Amino acid sequence: MSVHDELTVIQRCLDDLSRSVSRLEQRVGGGSLEIRRVRTDADHLRESVALLREATTAPAAQQRSDLVTISDTPYDFSLWTDSDDEGLGARDRRAP
Repeated sequence: MSVHDELTVIQRCLDDLSRSVSRLEQRVGGGSLEIRRVRTDADHLRESVALLREATTAPAAQQRSDLVTISDTPYDFSLWTDSDDEGLGARDRRAP
């Protein structure tokens, strides 16, 4: 199955869940904390699937725009001679 097909199946399941929760609300009553939590969770799932659908349909160039190429060449160690080891203090001093 393709990603689009999988998302369509998930959407159908969420539609079924929403209908079931609505029927349950009618039987139990929509005022209880538990049923409101189930309704809210189902709505969050629906929103998450919508965001996932948008992310998967975006062009690949837009999805990878935050990547930065890092060279494999070693750093110049002279850049770090005047710095302290982070969190360890200076080399020639002792901790209090």
